[in-house]
Amino acid sequence: GGKELSFNNLVDVDAALDAVREFTEPAAVVVKHTNPCGVARAAELAEAYRLAREADPTSAFGGIVALNREVDEATAAVLSETFLECIVAPSFSEAALKKLREKPALRLLATGAWLGPDFQELHMKRIGGGLLVQDRDRTLQDEIRAAKVVTKRAPTESEYRSLEMAWRVGKHVKSNAIVFALEDRTVGVGAGQMARVTSVQIAAQKAGELARGAAMASDAFFPFADGLISAVEAGATA
Repeated sequence: GGKELSFNNLVDVDAALDAVREFTEPAAVVVKHTNPCGVARAAELAEAYRLAREADPTSAFGGIVALNREVDEATAAVLSETFLECIVAPSFSEAALKKLREKPALRLLATGAWLGPDFQELHMKRIGGGLLVQDRDRTLQDEIRAAKVVTKRAPTESEYRSLEMAWRVGKHVKSNAIVFALEDRTVGVGAGQMARVTSVQIAAQKAGELARGAAMASDAFFPFADGLISAVEAGATA
């Protein structure tokens, strides 16, 4: 339903789908300008979307939402609370369709068959006169727990789960990418900045008090200590 999808809509839908496929439990991703502004997982899909939206409600307005379960009536009711450009999911229940079609401009996309977190494909990027081709970056289940701990204190079990959440989301954020996360959701995302420390500052500002006790992921190394110092000052613990 809804009006025709634009080029930017399709690019955002693809980015949102790729991110939500990271999760096997019910999950939701809100994307704005190809960057996830909120990602969450929960026992119920409606709660996952609510947490994802609340991670950055300002940016969620007019966003693209991807969900990895059939959209039911309860989820449709929460989705209807905010202006959205498009919703993509494996399928929609009849009750959900009835509710969402009350918004005539809203686009609804059903993928049908669903790809899991370890699906393989080639990613292509256009450059002048050609294409760059590489394998899709697949995040393995134990990547974070197999990583070398270089600090005197190892992460707690809760911090490991928060780190895993941040790590899965981080690769979908445009560099310089910083993600602050708790176990079940992102709380602050900094993207596309020329200096990595600026991305940390933006993510920390978005997170506010929720940065305290959160884990932080970065898509590349810190060339200087300033980004790490900013994260610690904001309250990140891992």
